[in-house]
Amino acid sequence: MNTLKTWFLMGLLSMLIVLLGAAFGGRAGALIALIVAMGMNGVGYFFSDQLAISMVGAKSVTERSEPQLYTIVRHLSDRAGLPMPKLYMAPSSQPNAFATGRNPGHAAIVVNEGLIRQLSERELTGVLAHEMSHIRHRDILIASVAATMAASITWLAQMMQWEMLLGDMRDRRNQNWLGDLALMILAPIAATLIQLAVSRSREYKADAGAAHLTRDPDGLADALAKLHHVSRFGTDRAATGRRRQPAAAAAMAHMYIVNPLQGQQLAGLFSTHPPTEERIKRLRLMRF
Repeated sequence: MNTLKTWFLMGLLSMLIVLLGAAFGGRAGALIALIVAMGMNGVGYFFSDQLAISMVGAKSVTERSEPQLYTIVRHLSDRAGLPMPKLYMAPSSQPNAFATGRNPGHAAIVVNEGLIRQLSERELTGVLAHEMSHIRHRDILIASVAATMAASITWLAQMMQWEMLLGDMRDRRNQNWLGDLALMILAPIAATLIQLAVSRSREYKADAGAAHLTRDPDGLADALAKLHHVSRFGTDRAATGRRRQPAAAAAMAHMYIVNPLQGQQLAGLFSTHPPTEERIKRLRLMRF
């Protein structure tokens, strides 16, 4: 099912890119946009993990440098019947994590330094089990492809805005510039809404999967409560000695276990995650 959803998403976002290209340059623009969309689909499918890892500046860690992390993930991998994913650590003081990759055989888990330092072993196990559930459900590719394609659409729309601002409207052969303007505005919004819809639905499923994998839903619930508090009210930078990376966090917000952005005032429709309070409530009701 997730494979079909991925291909449907790639096709839908590709169509938006082609429409933007047609509005920007007619048939030639549509052809160029189609080539761009095909290229972005290929990059999103085969290199989504490396793109996500590089965006947050994460580095590969070894079992010698992070024995606790390796022990927990190896145990969870064995219980889930999955290959051991590659492990990376990002230089951010905010406790958070995400999984990426196109399938369980090419998966990676990225944890922030703050996650290791601020969570107990029980809470850390719950978070890592959540990410293992994403890998198990094969939904990590969907989020990666959505992010890649939505970014491409936004970039093309910005190019069109500059072209309309700098170009001479009177000399445009296509006089339907209002339609072009509407497309420039609506296409990125549509791409973002698709991306958010995918992200919101998968978190509940990954939470439930983590609870079954660890047989300890309270461990993940406690971790979510702590991560949510930090994302809203900040973290002690002096204790970690590192500053967070807001630009990277904004680009990757939908990938993390909790939204890493502070002071969110967005309506529920535009949130990349379901309400943390509801996630915690559901986990509390799953006590074995």
